[in-house]
Amino acid sequence: MSAKISLLNFFPQPNFFQRIFFPFLDRILGITKMNTLYQKNQMQGLSKEDFVDKLLDVQQITVTNETSLLNQIPDTGPVVIASNHPFGGIEGLILARAISKKRPDIKVFANHGLKVFKELEDYFIFTNPLSPNDPKNAPSIRLAIAHVKAGHPLLIFPAGRVSYYQTAHQEIVEHKWNKLVYRLTKDAGGEFVGVFVQGLNRPFFYILGRIYYRLRMLLLARELMANTHRTIQLDHTQRVTIPNHLPAQTGADLARSLCYAVDSRWQYAWPSDLSLSNMAPLAPEIPIETLHQELADLPTQQCLVRVGEFAVYWSMQTQTPAIVDEIARLRELVFRMHNEGSGSDRDTDSFDATYTHLFVVRTSEESTQPAHIIGAYRMGRTDELIAANGLDGLYLHKMFKFSPEFINQQQPCLEMGRSFIIPQYQRSPQGLFMLWRGIGEFMNVFPKYRILYGTVSISKLYQPQSVSIIEHGLVNAPEHVQPRQHFEFALHPQLAAFALSQGSTIQIGLNKYVNTYLQAIEHDGKDLPILAKQYQKLGADFHALGIDTSFNHTPGLLLSVNMKNVPARMQKRFLGRTL
Repeated sequence: MSAKISLLNFFPQPNFFQRIFFPFLDRILGITKMNTLYQKNQMQGLSKEDFVDKLLDVQQITVTNETSLLNQIPDTGPVVIASNHPFGGIEGLILARAISKKRPDIKVFANHGLKVFKELEDYFIFTNPLSPNDPKNAPSIRLAIAHVKAGHPLLIFPAGRVSYYQTAHQEIVEHKWNKLVYRLTKDAGGEFVGVFVQGLNRPFFYILGRIYYRLRMLLLARELMANTHRTIQLDHTQRVTIPNHLPAQTGADLARSLCYAVDSRWQYAWPSDLSLSNMAPLAPEIPIETLHQELADLPTQQCLVRVGEFAVYWSMQTQTPAIVDEIARLRELVFRMHNEGSGSDRDTDSFDATYTHLFVVRTSEESTQPAHIIGAYRMGRTDELIAANGLDGLYLHKMFKFSPEFINQQQPCLEMGRSFIIPQYQRSPQGLFMLWRGIGEFMNVFPKYRILYGTVSISKLYQPQSVSIIEHGLVNAPEHVQPRQHFEFALHPQLAAFALSQGSTIQIGLNKYVNTYLQAIEHDGKDLPILAKQYQKLGADFHALGIDTSFNHTPGLLLSVNMKNVPARMQKRFLGRTL
């Protein structure tokens, strides 16, 4: 073990030239200063953990978000942790030390330049990332693959070099990631955690790097010593499974873009929600006897379908005022759970009087288990509403500007909205299935309606980044419709660049990765809203995303479905027949 840090450490038997020239080079490159710190603070011979702790303490570097990152590292089993490379050295030590607190078996696939710290060698599998195709790297690659396959975590910096200014992007960004990261992730069963380390080197570093790229490597020791009195934040993805069927470079590019997706500089603040203290108490439940009586008074043909203990009805408010009040109370209850409540005792407006209400009731012949409403949809029959009040008769006209060419003025449609399932049935497929079966039976009764359109609300429980990805990944270039209030949040430039590398437009390139991004960003691992998934299965066209200012400024994804174009098996499931 050497008691001194020097370039001579890389040469067990240095020649005369090396013995004379390398000490001079040590001073120029900042290695002499590093050695002074090493000697002064008695770091020689320390364990790798104590060495890093001492270095961070001496340099007065504070690391934030470490605990959150560790929560994504599994207690056992293989996982690949890949990070950007903003500094060129200190981030490797920070991440290796942090992860080792939970997984002492961590290895770091790293630049052999870090051999300068003899105390740290046990952390690393050394390679030469600047020459990714060098046959001499084969042993280190085999060691990395074997480490992951043996069930251990591996930290890798797939760019192989420090981030630098790129003219094409007009900013300091990562180099293209080596496809080895995807190979390793596949070997880990797809288990991947991406890290975006916040920070930059000094401006002079990037200026010299633009003159000659190899100068960046030579200046890394000086930049390591310059990292003092600073806080370094570890942004990170959730642990996510990357699809295992991609071309290797595509998989690596996707992994790189996932790290940029959690870049905390890419931020947007949702408008403040109504606090619970400012919300009115929910209205009292409507007596079950009142609901029973209104159901009994409905014409029998307005019961659309019965399946087991469930039945689906439709009605107008004039027929069932108490039921519509109870639907509005339940809407408010459910919407508040998703930060979408109106703040009133019921979620209601003037459109409840003109729209058709479709609702699912759980029934029972036993009086001890009375019927109750488990979910509902509000449907607007556009031909009738427009004939009576023009476009002002449509709720979504408040949210979108519809041109005469939009489908709601070309043929009769059902404008769908205000859907909900009560909490007890949100994890069960029955409620949603019955709603859709009811819609299908309604269309059988009124065959002129073959087009559904409406919005899927995207709860503000989603991160703004996620909503931007949903918009850019699902929405085609809008035709004949524009939101009155746009969602003012641009897609991260590096995500846009990845998408364009995968398709002729951002939407085409991003579409198939939307769920992967959402699972990486969202703290609870959620992906697309379940209703959006349902519409996707029906072949929906996604037209636009706008902000519903009358619905707690909630984003809404406008879409349409032509039931004639729905796959035959789906038609039969929801309509009971094929069209």
